[in-house]
Amino acid sequence: MTDAVERPGGPNGEEDSVVLDTKGLRALAHPVRVQLVGLLRKYGPSTATRLAERLGVNSGTASYHLRQLGAAGFVEEDTERGNARERWWRSIHQMTELNDRELADREPEAALTYLQSVAATYTLRTQQTLNELQTMPRAWHSTFDMSDWALRLTPEEAVALRQELRAVIARYRKDTPEAAASAPKGSERVGVITHILPELDTPAPPEGHTGPETATGTEAP
Repeated sequence: MTDAVERPGGPNGEEDSVVLDTKGLRALAHPVRVQLVGLLRKYGPSTATRLAERLGVNSGTASYHLRQLGAAGFVEEDTERGNARERWWRSIHQMTELNDRELADREPEAALTYLQSVAATYTLRTQQTLNELQTMPRAWHSTFDMSDWALRLTPEEAVALRQELRAVIARYRKDTPEAAASAPKGSERVGVITHILPELDTPAPPEGHTGPETATGTEAP
């Protein structure tokens, strides 16, 4: 579906990332805009008409949101491709970072809407893969995985876990439209989506509990 946004920060804090400020957070606090940015990052430059077809909205809606994203510095007009009849747009960055906790506190509604839009996009991507799983080549079919693991961590340990996961991901080849031509034969785009979800309403084990540590996982072959 769309290459959604990573937060807070991507595996590589490079120049192709944009760190959200108040203006940027408000601009992305709309599900269509989150998806538009993701599509441009995944597939490269496109027109409002083509993007609208992918999202199932009219071209006027797509054009409006692209202009708003342009004003906020997320996309820009691709003048090398466009003409008097048709405007092309491209993403300026490959990743978005929301790493200012005070910003989220100052703009709670915008932050919630943005994160809900990202979560919804991840759900759509997962569902699309599930729908295509049975017709996927066998070699790729066996790479699919959905797992969940129950851990009991302190906030500091949760942050350390997040950083370790990013360090692992950073060792692998990033995907951009420009890099696809030089990738090894047989390589395809793979989406790695991670969630660290605090469950603060989960009852703590009774005092004196000395049972073995457990981890629950749900894996798909």
